[in-house]
Amino acid sequence: MPEKFQTIGLIGKHGDLSPHATILELGQFLQKRGHRVLLEENTANRTPNHRMIPVSLDTLGAESDLAIVVGGDGTLLHTARSLADYNVPLLGINLGRLGFLADITPKEMLTTLGQIFAGEYREESRFLLNAEIDGAHYTAFNDVVVHKWNIARMIELETYINGSFVNVQRSDGIIVSTPTGSTAYALSGGGPLLHTDLNATLVVPICPHTLSNRPLVVDGDSEIEIVVCDLAENAHLRITCDGQTSLPLRGDRVTIRKHAHPVRLIHPLNHDHFYILRTKLGWSEHNNAFKEK
Repeated sequence: MPEKFQTIGLIGKHGDLSPHATILELGQFLQKRGHRVLLEENTANRTPNHRMIPVSLDTLGAESDLAIVVGGDGTLLHTARSLADYNVPLLGINLGRLGFLADITPKEMLTTLGQIFAGEYREESRFLLNAEIDGAHYTAFNDVVVHKWNIARMIELETYINGSFVNVQRSDGIIVSTPTGSTAYALSGGGPLLHTDLNATLVVPICPHTLSNRPLVVDGDSEIEIVVCDLAENAHLRITCDGQTSLPLRGDRVTIRKHAHPVRLIHPLNHDHFYILRTKLGWSEHNNAFKEK
């Protein structure tokens, strides 16, 4: 029986040479196994002496059975947004700091890949957000943030959920987050940690003036609308998706919904959400109460 993952796409961190050695090692390993290996063209330009097929990111998404992302969580966030509509599963090799999403180290990657190609893996589906801004659409894996940016003063925003008025708040902004993003900016804003299996969305105020204004957890299929109360404030507002895409708000509102296509993530069989939380957030560092698997 042929392997499920025959064509493999490789993507490295943009503007960084650090994935070079890992990319070459992966390419050689995969080609020796008989896989067709595609290399994202920007990564190919930074990887001399490779023998892989350089392609655009769109071509890689359309033709790959599996995309391997070499970098940190930021690289995987960017790739997930770019490839979400292609339904290609993603596997992350972590060269960064946190590794909530890219959870495989370079040291263990070849062994783990051998297990995955033998069918020993878990697949996880996570949803993205779609932000409609001035008639254009943008995707986010972690969060969509409405925030002030060039002056130190509060902004006044109204929130509607499925057409129902929720509140009006004066604050530094609002974070709308997926469960994936609950360990990111939303956590810094006092939001709860959501298990990634939940179909839920977080709405977290940033430094609200009213202390009773607390984070909300709503159904993941909700439509969330953030309305600017005073259009004169628009010069001081930005919309940021995943901390990577920053946009001006020229109208008076942003509408946020679940994106039509989820992200597919591949993990080794021993992937454990709570182990990752303990490790990355430094829980139980004071004793040996928990033995890691």
